[in-house]
Amino acid sequence: MDGKDVSTGFRALFYMVTRNESSFQHVEDVPPYTDQAPPFFISLILLEMLVGWMKTGAPIASVSDGITSIFAGIISRLPSLFMRSMELTCYMYVWNHYHLVALPWDSAWTWWLAFLAVDLGYYWVHRFSHEVAFIWAAHQVHHSSEYYNLFTALRQSLTQQFTSWVFYLPMALAVPPSVFAVHIEFNLLYQFWIHTEVIRDLGPLEWILNTPSHHRVHHGRNQYCIDKNFGGVLIIWDRLFGTFAPEKDKVVYGLVFPIKTFEIFYIQFHYYRYLWSKASLYNTLSEKLSTFSNGPSWKPGKPRLGDHSEVTGEELPLDPKLSLATRVYLLIHFLLVLGLYLKVKMMLSQLPILAMSGYMLLTFTSLGFIIDRRPLAAILEMLRCAVMVMMQRSVYMEPLLPSLAIPIQVLQLKKTKERKRKRRRLQFYFPSTSSLPVPFLSRVE
Repeated sequence: MDGKDVSTGFRALFYMVTRNESSFQHVEDVPPYTDQAPPFFISLILLEMLVGWMKTGAPIASVSDGITSIFAGIISRLPSLFMRSMELTCYMYVWNHYHLVALPWDSAWTWWLAFLAVDLGYYWVHRFSHEVAFIWAAHQVHHSSEYYNLFTALRQSLTQQFTSWVFYLPMALAVPPSVFAVHIEFNLLYQFWIHTEVIRDLGPLEWILNTPSHHRVHHGRNQYCIDKNFGGVLIIWDRLFGTFAPEKDKVVYGLVFPIKTFEIFYIQFHYYRYLWSKASLYNTLSEKLSTFSNGPSWKPGKPRLGDHSEVTGEELPLDPKLSLATRVYLLIHFLLVLGLYLKVKMMLSQLPILAMSGYMLLTFTSLGFIIDRRPLAAILEMLRCAVMVMMQRSVYMEPLLPSLAIPIQVLQLKKTKERKRKRRRLQFYFPSTSSLPVPFLSRVE
């Protein structure tokens, strides 16, 4: 990545890439802005941690919560290793078969129209994600952290994209897919930096843009915060549609009913099971269907969005008291799997991608069990480490830290030397075996 790419990638986080830099005729020409973003994410996370420590004298995140958030972010991106996003795939299908007009891809009017249309579409995606229970089942992943920092921005849902694509389809009647593809990425990237408590107020920009202050309200479970400030880049939609609330009392973050676990699959999918169990308690078909279509807090006899409990302001985030050795162990294996993920993204062959994706999911689960102190944590971690050794002995995986590979390399070297000794001994007594096929020699060994 050269200096120009670094500049463009960093400015993309703040939607500060000019129209001329981000106008493309074909979808294939659109740079993978999101895939290029991890180095900038990491840099800003480190900067936030430093500034937060200097301001408060304490860490702004826990190891457990930060690792879990990044694991959720990786899981949400795994489908992109095998296919385009649902949003872009469905958009291109509608464009190819049903578009009414074709706005010029290189027009300033088209670029700005797409900017507004994507952000308005995101507003409704986001609002429905809070007001319709079966869509909230996906989005609740993002709200499950009881911290509010840049790690939280990465805590995303695996299933969110399978419902969000519907809200952007009207654009496909006129706006070229290449223009949509640019803005859907910029809209997502912009929302990373607003997940912080380090930035308090942006003055006049608070009237127009979605800012850290506005988004802190959105992540709160205080009564005044719930179902407010749905905007992506602009806050004007919330002001227009009556869903805006300014930040005032101390914000308590997380779900109304915290899930109290770091097990990644539970975080991703528990709410679907909860909805099914909740619907089974009701007798009428109307009530059963309303469980999925009304708000998450709805119950028979209550308003569509339900009632919400108030917080005291004294609530503390879930933070398991892990030993220093455990935290170091978690960090080492977190770095290993993070390096593996970055390597997987550059692969073309589907089988290695599938194998390493399965290993990453096993790692996410096992480390979550360790954080939760589950009874099966030791057994699952032994299994995971065995799989890791096998992966490192294959062509699929290389250690992120070469020094960690020394024990494996020693074992491999000993085994290789032993085979050579057997082969030489066999050839001493039976010289003709040097021409025997390899399978025979393998059976003799």
